[in-house]
Amino acid sequence: MPTKIPKKCPSCDFNLEITRLTCPNCGTEITGHYQPDLFSRLPSNDFDFIVLFVKTRGNIREMERELGISYWTIRSRLNEIVVQLGFESEPVTVSQSTKTEDSRQIILQQLNDGVLSFEEAEAKLRDLKTRSKKGEPVNNPKGETHV
Repeated sequence: MPTKIPKKCPSCDFNLEITRLTCPNCGTEITGHYQPDLFSRLPSNDFDFIVLFVKTRGNIREMERELGISYWTIRSRLNEIVVQLGFESEPVTVSQSTKTEDSRQIILQQLNDGVLSFEEAEAKLRDLKTRSKKGEPVNNPKGETHV
């Protein structure tokens, strides 16, 4: 398997440029100045993250299981990568109502999975509803606070 193309010069840390392509079958070489593709501009950890996103067909729950990180961390990383790729100038902010609905879905899933008892889920949903009405930050069921 070919190695990954280095992105930075090992001597001065300047961005490297592709100047030669070679056919592994016949040895033909083409020289010039070539722009790297969109995804090769990403750091390798972000590229691997996008590969996992595609592998899981965008299923955030599957990514949570694979990476052991929360929904909100995954969304945040995706937003950062979207900005890095130049699709948006600023990260997307998630509305309070979206956060509340997402937190509600997590609580219901935890109830369904047996992680929470009926009483615990009911208390969390009640607290979520109260915080949402007051406009307070939402503590999602996985422990992260969102403003």
